[in-house]
Amino acid sequence: MILRSLLLSLLVLAGLAPVQAADPKPLDRVVAVVNKSAITEIELNARIRAVTANLARQNVAAPPLATLRQQVLDRMISEKVLIDYANDTGLRIDERQLDQTIERIAEQNKLTLAQFRTALDKEGTSYPAFREQIRQEMVIQRLREREVDNRVYVTDAEVDQYLAGNQDQTRAELEYRLAHILVAIPEGAGPDVIATRQKRAEEAARQIAAGKSFGEVAATFSDAGDALQGGELGWRAAGRLPPAFLQVIDTLPDNGVTQIMRSASGFHLIKLFEKRQRDGKEIVKQTRARHVLIKVNELTSDADAKVRVQELRNRIVGGASFEEIAKLHSEDGSAQKGGDLDWINPGDTVPEFEQAMNQLKASEISEPVRSPFGWHLIQVVERREQDVTKDRQRLRVRSELRDRKADEHYEEWVRQQRDQAFVELRLDEK
Repeated sequence: MILRSLLLSLLVLAGLAPVQAADPKPLDRVVAVVNKSAITEIELNARIRAVTANLARQNVAAPPLATLRQQVLDRMISEKVLIDYANDTGLRIDERQLDQTIERIAEQNKLTLAQFRTALDKEGTSYPAFREQIRQEMVIQRLREREVDNRVYVTDAEVDQYLAGNQDQTRAELEYRLAHILVAIPEGAGPDVIATRQKRAEEAARQIAAGKSFGEVAATFSDAGDALQGGELGWRAAGRLPPAFLQVIDTLPDNGVTQIMRSASGFHLIKLFEKRQRDGKEIVKQTRARHVLIKVNELTSDADAKVRVQELRNRIVGGASFEEIAKLHSEDGSAQKGGDLDWINPGDTVPEFEQAMNQLKASEISEPVRSPFGWHLIQVVERREQDVTKDRQRLRVRSELRDRKADEHYEEWVRQQRDQAFVELRLDEK
């Protein structure tokens, strides 16, 4: 019996003997290969269910299943490309940060964590899958901050130019609630590809004109990251919109849709839901802070810079003067002032610095803080609330211009990463 069993096993392995039918199980298959990883059909179907539920909550009709599958797969491919890039460059989200984020999501839904997990189960979403999705979203957000947002700066000359070209104060104070459709043009596309993409944009415009909801058309045709949320952008300030688009949007009635507009990234359709006027005083919380900076460069490694900053912190905690330490060791222009950065408004510094600074109490000294410039020690001297009503326009314009530049650069950067990745589609294989 043993010999017969062994022989049968060998025949099965060789493909020469029949195998007893097992209980049927759903088969999984690879629907796309992205670099060295794969997207499976089970993963795709789970995401489609989540997207369909989200569209239903927004009262947006889902596009046909074949179109939705392609749209969702395209988003998953872009995410895989970015996650691979983050992994390759050492970007990680630690478990504590992930737990805190999920707890905040539960609190925003007025639920305990246990109640939130139960709610996910009722929706058919497994908690581990939800947790991994949040991790990916956090990684992509950190990636954007590191690769794009932290490298975008707005000069005084750019603010002056914007203000000079927008003397109409009423318009400068307007905000617009918008949705959009982007039919992207690949980098280096030839005339035939551009013509094909234009026809796609024209078909989207035709369906909107025929009465189909903008959200449904966006979910079907748009290549933008918000397509599967019906293309909604929320409220956008005038300064955050490209001037050529703003001129057209200003002529629209509520719920009006633009004609097709062309930009470097592709063809656009924009819907204006409504607009509103901002008014009233603007009070901001300002922080008086000082810092010590040790730069990372070809002479000082990241690890060495962090060690130096930690040693300097130990000396200050032990009684040394922060001001004197900054004068002797800080590697930026504030050193001669003892590291004094004067009064800082929200948005004046890079996110890593601002987040660490905002967590400090007066006179408290931070642990070493990493930013694109190197490693910092930060001390908050004092805080105040300041009426900046007279200066608010300039501050807001700088922020809006920075957001607009960051949006444009991020779209281009993601497109470049996608173009450079290896992608093999297998969705139509059986």
